[in-house]
Amino acid sequence: MNRKSFIQSMGLITGAAFINLQTNAFSKLKRDQTITGTVTNGKRGIPNVVISDGYSVVITDAKGNYTLIPDGRATTLFMSTPAGYEFKTDYNVTRQYETLGSRNQYDFKLKALKRNDNKHQFIIWADPQVKTKKDVKEMMDTVVPDVQQLVKSMGQDALIHGICVGDIVWDNHALFSDYNQAVAEMGIPFFQALGNHDMDYRIGGDETSDKTFKEVYGPTYYSFNRGKAHYVVLDDVRYLGVEREYDGYLSENQLSWLSKDLQHIAKDQLLIINLHIPVHNSVKNNTELYTLLEGYKNVHIMSGHTHYNLNKITNGIYEHNHGTVCGAWWTGPICGDGTPRGYGVYEVNGTELKWYYKSTGFDKNKQVNVYVDTLTNQKRAIANVWNWDPEWSVEYFLDDKAMGAPEQQKGYDPLAVQLYKGDHMPVKRSFVEPQKMDHLFIAHFSPEVKTVKVVATDRFGEKYTAVVST
Repeated sequence: MNRKSFIQSMGLITGAAFINLQTNAFSKLKRDQTITGTVTNGKRGIPNVVISDGYSVVITDAKGNYTLIPDGRATTLFMSTPAGYEFKTDYNVTRQYETLGSRNQYDFKLKALKRNDNKHQFIIWADPQVKTKKDVKEMMDTVVPDVQQLVKSMGQDALIHGICVGDIVWDNHALFSDYNQAVAEMGIPFFQALGNHDMDYRIGGDETSDKTFKEVYGPTYYSFNRGKAHYVVLDDVRYLGVEREYDGYLSENQLSWLSKDLQHIAKDQLLIINLHIPVHNSVKNNTELYTLLEGYKNVHIMSGHTHYNLNKITNGIYEHNHGTVCGAWWTGPICGDGTPRGYGVYEVNGTELKWYYKSTGFDKNKQVNVYVDTLTNQKRAIANVWNWDPEWSVEYFLDDKAMGAPEQQKGYDPLAVQLYKGDHMPVKRSFVEPQKMDHLFIAHFSPEVKTVKVVATDRFGEKYTAVVST
């Protein structure tokens, strides 16, 4: 179905299809009232399903029943969707929660998947960050079709979901409905994390800054499961009460909830933490999170926010800080470090995880850009291997002669300098500047050389080749 007819048939132009994701106010239950409910597959109860109000964590009994006394601050009740079941969605926007109101009973109904979900895929979108309808159009015309093509290539039986790790929009919350439309068209369930540009300013402190986000997407921290992987979404953006001032911080409430949530997760499970601001260098109380994760042997953190691509391993925890969907704020085809606009693609097999970075509009094999410039009496090749980590290897060839490993250096991507360097560039958003990064590899050679080939091999043994004429 083409995009126009799809939008018309679903009524997405007005956003009406998503009105049931929203509520105008959050009613609170009294603290001494008890909530009960059942999780079923339509016929019988499902045991050991985690239910939470964001403060307490309980599990269903053998018949699928649960009992919970909500915290007085709680506004939603969410289910950590168990492995083996479909995600509950509205036009692919996930909805595994109920807004707390005057009722004392909240039931959840699940539908079993048609196949085992130990093997599945997911994608990470970082910072779509649309500010205008022009940005929206570019997103719809480029990244959405790219994801559609990727999903199609995985086959009809593929299990794939998406997670957006924040900055869905750029302060313009009216565009949440446009993002929702993009999710609907991509055709896969999508989970959302809160970014600093998704917050409400001018209406109080951190506790009220997520009001609109909650009205559209539900709780700002929660968990779910697929196969042997446990997924956690966290809110690590703390609004400081002064317009647009924030820092990276995980609230005590979240950390307390997470410790309870993880009590139901085996230490050898694959654990995937999703949030906006990078943990390794920008979350002030990151040591508290790392302490909670001690003993878990297979932890990956998915973050965004920086508009560059960086892989960082801390205490055995692998953090993927992603290049962005919008690149450098929709001003050009690359991020400030030269990483192409794009998103992460992850393949889960039991507790094993493989991944690659998908550049928008390019084949998955595009993982390297090579530039050649002329110096005084020699030439220089600069290879940008944007998804590099210490388990990668990089080698280069001059006129097909193996020369070994180029020198790794920290520096600027040449195209990023060309597109973004200077007070008046780029024209659309002049604040954008190139960013120095350490995934550059340098080799010098004589002017007589005709071709340079760079071969980068990732930690999974996949080889990526780029060849340029000098």
